[in-house]
Amino acid sequence: MAVALVVAFLLVPVVEIYVIIQVGHAIGALPTVALLVLESLLGAWLVKREGRGAWKALRAAAGSGRLPTTELADAGLVLVGGTLLLTPGFVTDVVGFFFVLPPTRPLARRLLGWFVARRATRVVASRGPWTAPTPASRPPRSGPGGHPRVVSGETVPDQPAPPEPENGKGPGRAAGG
Repeated sequence: MAVALVVAFLLVPVVEIYVIIQVGHAIGALPTVALLVLESLLGAWLVKREGRGAWKALRAAAGSGRLPTTELADAGLVLVGGTLLLTPGFVTDVVGFFFVLPPTRPLARRLLGWFVARRATRVVASRGPWTAPTPASRPPRSGPGGHPRVVSGETVPDQPAPPEPENGKGPGRAAGG
């Protein structure tokens, strides 16, 4: 997984620069920059709209007492898609629109579910569902019989309480009260 992230962080900028240069050769530098700015503005507006809808659906599902799995996946896809849309480049914008647009989001949600299920299956298969924790993951136990050591004690105030005035009226008390 870490190798895939390193490759993605190195490969995606190279691909984006290549595509931007190719588009710039095809339509010119100024129209390319204008298109990138227009895509970012359209993406920001779309993410704001879809993000509000995803948030309302998430709150409604949580308020009705049911598990908001679809709504949570939609909110995550809108968040990731919005990040990709605000990143300058045509390739990330295509993927971002795929995550954010309502007609394509169900397909993205299915792909996300497939990926998560596949990853969870690999983790369970490599560790086993009933694998005991390793000694490094257990909390330290230093008392007899493996129980935590308990030390008895009491608290002592740092300063003694101030004495009460002889007339019974201390600062901040109303006269006659």
